[in-house]
Amino acid sequence: MTDRPAPPPVASQENTAAPPCHELRGRSMGTTWTVKIAAPVGAARADALDAAIQQALERITRQMSTWEADSVITVLSQSEPGWYQVPEELFHVLGHALDVARQTGGAYDPTVGGLVDLWGFGPRGAIAVPPADSAIAAALAQAGWHRTALNAEHRGVWQPGRLQFDLSSIAKGYGADQIAAVLDQHAIEHYLVELGGELKARGLNPRQSRWALGIDIPGDPATFPISLSDCAIATSGDYRRHFEHGGRRYGHTLDPRTGRPLLHSLASVSVLHHDCMLADALATALLCLGPGQGPAYARANGIAALFMHRHPHDIAIESTAEFRALARC
Repeated sequence: MTDRPAPPPVASQENTAAPPCHELRGRSMGTTWTVKIAAPVGAARADALDAAIQQALERITRQMSTWEADSVITVLSQSEPGWYQVPEELFHVLGHALDVARQTGGAYDPTVGGLVDLWGFGPRGAIAVPPADSAIAAALAQAGWHRTALNAEHRGVWQPGRLQFDLSSIAKGYGADQIAAVLDQHAIEHYLVELGGELKARGLNPRQSRWALGIDIPGDPATFPISLSDCAIATSGDYRRHFEHGGRRYGHTLDPRTGRPLLHSLASVSVLHHDCMLADALATALLCLGPGQGPAYARANGIAALFMHRHPHDIAIESTAEFRALARC
């Protein structure tokens, strides 16, 4: 989670002519959010929705933002060894993050906050020169999803000491889910939610058809068109945040197994799932698994995923059957 201006969404709405939606907009979690509702909404109801959405996102920020010095996750990361009780939402998201870590053999890991900082992509600020091998090894030794544990009865999290939790690759997806939950609670039946590039669609657009979206193609002004209804999409890519040094490009997505930025040809992964939270985490995991293991893992586990592979002169796109069925592409 970041407090700096967010990059353009990796997935966005197509600019097609359509009857107008009622729109709500705001800023939270270091990025922007937008809600499009396919029906008129009165001023009083719109104000109530806006307030409820902001309240939900602020609650997530207080619990999960590594950029807030007094957030629950920051305090947990700085705590002495021991068991700590955390709020229900943080426990829920961390539990799912650890499940994905376990299922992918550590290709995804919510305990790499120290490495994220070391590489200049965390709250400590940017760097211009890659860290020394010894510093990477030291930070990697202090990370590791297997070093922590959860106690469901007491919502307890085990802090073994110096373990820095980081939910930035799952919290925005959870935030999109919570915006959708607010809309559901207010009996809104047809909407499109976007939070920092993660999207969740329900029902139909004002034309009474599926919501039309476009997934960014790295290095290309065009987008890959899809349409969604009652589904979420999250994309993880290596091309939005990076720095260059010595003729090499270092992206913000780190491989938790090596402690270093990804160096393979897989440029981005998009995942469709009922829960945007899980789509968010799975997209990151598949990106880290790489151009061979990522698609193989997605097919073996029935994950609806789209992969964009970078080649010298173009981008190759492949997807699973589950993705094509849900996205109708």
